[in-house]
Amino acid sequence: MMNGSTRSLRGGLRVAVLALLWGSTFLWIELALRGLSPLQVTFARCALGALVLVVGCRVAGHRLPRGVAVWRHITVAAFFCNALPFALFSLGQQSVGSGLAGVLNATTPLWSLALGLALGSERGLRPVRLTGLLLGFAGTVLIFAPWRTTGAAGWGALAIIGAAASYAVAFTYMGRTLVRKGTPTLSLSAAQLVAASGLTATAVPFGGVESIDPGPVVVLAAVVLGVFCTAITFHLTYRIINDEGATSAAVVGYLLPVVSVLLGAVVLGEEIGVRVVLGMTVVLLGVGMTRRQGTSAAVEERPQGGPAADGAGGSPSRSTVRSGQMAPRSTETEKGTAVPIAPVNISPSR
Repeated sequence: MMNGSTRSLRGGLRVAVLALLWGSTFLWIELALRGLSPLQVTFARCALGALVLVVGCRVAGHRLPRGVAVWRHITVAAFFCNALPFALFSLGQQSVGSGLAGVLNATTPLWSLALGLALGSERGLRPVRLTGLLLGFAGTVLIFAPWRTTGAAGWGALAIIGAAASYAVAFTYMGRTLVRKGTPTLSLSAAQLVAASGLTATAVPFGGVESIDPGPVVVLAAVVLGVFCTAITFHLTYRIINDEGATSAAVVGYLLPVVSVLLGAVVLGEEIGVRVVLGMTVVLLGVGMTRRQGTSAAVEERPQGGPAADGAGGSPSRSTVRSGQMAPRSTETEKGTAVPIAPVNISPSR
């Protein structure tokens, strides 16, 4: 058996690798867009990720879920958690740098909290969380700078904000319909990317038929996006939450924007002004306030139904499903309603 220090070191390495993979997602999207259309990038990412996870299911001895009802839920989740946000990220990054895209993606927990308030699942919001919510949106406005005629504001940034909001909708939906139903998370993730591949394949003829330039950099970027930034991050996320808990996994959400900004500046030479840096700081501060208060107030409980095995096909999982970005954790409120803790994003990825 591993001692405490070995387990802690392994957990720290997982978090570091996951932060690097997720944070680099926006860099690889930027590079893939040099030879592919946004929808082509989206389809390649979903299809390669699905292939890797389906093979992983076979190796682990799992099957894809069966039944019309579960596949209906998987398809809805695939649309809001994969097909739509992946496409919006690719569309947005045609005019928004990879570093800024990573920071705007980190607003997902803010949208999750706002959605919870709108649906009534978030009650008795404490002042710290409310302040964090307002700060997060204030930082977003600062980044957009609507009072300026030029700058980061525009349809590209709006598309990325839409992707972050789509993740929030997806996590809420998955927390209520898919997780803790006795299906291995690896099987759910694979099925979700299979469904997302089908959805994006139907959309490619309408907006992704442009000629492609399959240079080595473009091909490498597409492969890394699908294999590492989508498929592998699924499995690694579930392992972290299963072994270390959602709190340890939450650290990734704060590292992701830092990685995306650093890679954008070092690799792509992106410049970020003082106003945008200030906006990023305010956004992350707001997200941190909503997350810290939310996790401290949450009550951890074991699933009431059959345990959902993690991606490795072993121990019970306390996670919900996400793809490309960070998996939220469901908790039980005093009235027994499942409320997904807002994810930290991210993304695979998204």
